[in-house]
Amino acid sequence: MSATHTYQRMADGKAPPDVVVLRRAKLTAGLLILAAVVVVLALASLAVGSHTTSISAVWTALTNYPADPSIDEITVRSLRLPRTALAICVGMALGMAGSLMQALTRNPLADPGILGVNSGAALAVVIGISVYGLHTLQGYLWLALLGAFVTSVGVYALGAVGRSGASPVRLALAGTAVGAVLNGFISAIVLLDRKAFDGFREWVVGSLAGKSMDTLLVVVPLVAVGIVLSLSMGGALNALAMGDDTARALGAKIARTRAVGVVAVTLLCGVATAAVGPIGFIGLVVPHIARAITGPDHKWLLPYAVLLGAILVLASDVAGRLIVRPSELEVGVVTALIGAPVFIYLVRRRRLAQL
Repeated sequence: MSATHTYQRMADGKAPPDVVVLRRAKLTAGLLILAAVVVVLALASLAVGSHTTSISAVWTALTNYPADPSIDEITVRSLRLPRTALAICVGMALGMAGSLMQALTRNPLADPGILGVNSGAALAVVIGISVYGLHTLQGYLWLALLGAFVTSVGVYALGAVGRSGASPVRLALAGTAVGAVLNGFISAIVLLDRKAFDGFREWVVGSLAGKSMDTLLVVVPLVAVGIVLSLSMGGALNALAMGDDTARALGAKIARTRAVGVVAVTLLCGVATAAVGPIGFIGLVVPHIARAITGPDHKWLLPYAVLLGAILVLASDVAGRLIVRPSELEVGVVTALIGAPVFIYLVRRRRLAQL
């Protein structure tokens, strides 16, 4: 292909076929590399703790089930395997939710909390602890989902008032206002009820410790539904990124896209928050890292965000077990310690234009 023809194709707004194929191959290879990193970190998570288990012992624990299991086999299968799998699920959910929030609001500083979803889930959990004495995931989960859903519907309805409809700015302002009100109710309840304060203190720090397979069996299906919904929106989000008027001219169903996005964010954030408590910075930082690799194309950005979220939560959990060994730091503390400097670096290094 001549240089003149190549430049003509690029001037017409179409990349040469070989460029498209090369980019697609690179991005596919990147996904495979990230998947391999997830596997490596998962093995490290299964091996690392107050007592280190060799990789061979981890493999034996995962493949052999003798009648009289060893301490290592019990530790890996009963304690570390559910924790590791839950870290992957929660990371995927939060990474995806953050990417959706930034796309729906066209705000590069948006995270899952901007619609008040986390605050709604947290308030429902606090009410469950204070009024009903709940202390199990099964109790937390459905209340957190209900609180997240009611909050999302309320914020969307509030942001849609008026002739202009649910614009990104309206949704962000409505979510911020509702979240502030809900956080005030949370503070009032935990300050007036010692039982609620004690239970909320254990949950709100964000921890993967002590989670069982029962927790995983509840979380995995709901996270899977949220991720599938999100991945199906890639093309619509690309259109939405060009503005409502352009997206409408391209045939995108804006109201439907935002409604499905809010449902997906509600599901992903509600489940993740109920399972391990609120974990900060994942939904904020991961989309920026993914966007630096893939560019603005959500058909690639969303799969990258899923894997990067899993990597960041897994790495934070493993680091938390190593930093103060033989004790551990909760994953919510570590993500804040890691996420804040990374985000400051991204802000200083890359110009955060409006999405």
